[in-house]
Amino acid sequence: MKALIVNDDGIDSAGLASLPRVAVDAGLDVSVAAPHLERSGASASLSALEEDGTLSMSRRELPGPPDLEFFSVECSPALISLLAAEGVFGRPPDIVLSGVDLGPNTGHAILYSGTVGAALTAAGHGARAVALSLDGTAPSLWETAESVASRAARRATVHAPPGRVLNVNIPDVPLAELRGLRTAPLAEFGAVQAEIGEMEEDGLETRSVSVTFRSIDIDETG
Repeated sequence: MKALIVNDDGIDSAGLASLPRVAVDAGLDVSVAAPHLERSGASASLSALEEDGTLSMSRRELPGPPDLEFFSVECSPALISLLAAEGVFGRPPDIVLSGVDLGPNTGHAILYSGTVGAALTAAGHGARAVALSLDGTAPSLWETAESVASRAARRATVHAPPGRVLNVNIPDVPLAELRGLRTAPLAEFGAVQAEIGEMEEDGLETRSVSVTFRSIDIDETG
């Protein structure tokens, strides 16, 4: 199976480093393409930075399994998924692994996430997709994230039908303390909150943007 790895934290993010290993170990034929800068909150937007109508894209040399190509693309994560579906990075992917995002993507406000947006776009073009997020702040426990990502990727390749998205949130705990994985519904409530500054002559200052969610309880049966 052909796999595309993408994210919204950018080509140089720590979370992108684990997924190529996971995909190669799962026996997938892997391409890696990510935004040249962080594009968190891009949702499924198909936006790009263009010069003279040309989308800028370059190959990068990054640590990882041998013989992998890494592409830095000046566009949103969802547009990268669309480009992959059109064969820009080789054969269109059977599965897209998006992440690992630093910060959770839970509740209905996942629709604001560039990580999830890339996965949804891939699914809309017939691929399986897994969006992976680590609920932590740097530095984080990427060993745990990689272990969970491996289980999720293998499950998706075997059991998920084309067009299905699996959204996985990983606790930032040592691997030995991980209590297992279980399914959960999306929380009914989620909100994006922004602190708005002063109106200026040439624009509006936005001091901070954060995403907050109401927690939900899940019983032992999931």
